[in-house]
Amino acid sequence: MKKRILILCTGNSCRSQMAEGFLKEFDKDLEVFSAGTHPSHEVHPVAIQVMKEVGIDLSSHVPEQVDQYLGQPFDYVITVCGSAKETCPAFIGEVKHHLHIGFEDPADATGTIEEVLTEFRTIRDQIKRDFFEFYKQKIKS
Repeated sequence: MKKRILILCTGNSCRSQMAEGFLKEFDKDLEVFSAGTHPSHEVHPVAIQVMKEVGIDLSSHVPEQVDQYLGQPFDYVITVCGSAKETCPAFIGEVKHHLHIGFEDPADATGTIEEVLTEFRTIRDQIKRDFFEFYKQKIKS
């Protein structure tokens, strides 16, 4: 039976989209979704750019509202917001496991385009590392 995973964030424009992309890349048989409590109007263009650098295309992704998933069962619901100023959404549905794997929001990065790209790449690489650990420990084991 396929594992169903929902990744939650506030805006669903960066971290949750990247995590969704990586999990789908790790295992094509996973059913992976991402959503936000207050979804942005688009996936952050720099998130699309830095994921393309590692061969994952997010250009067709659209931020989604978490409400559409409330009636669906999931094996894992994972929150990824990490900053103290954010409130991670709670998901009240049929969920076997709730996890939190937090990351700073790269959308808060300021400075030159190179500085912003560096921040996005750092968060991207942290997401890949931490979600691969999750995948090895919880899904593949």
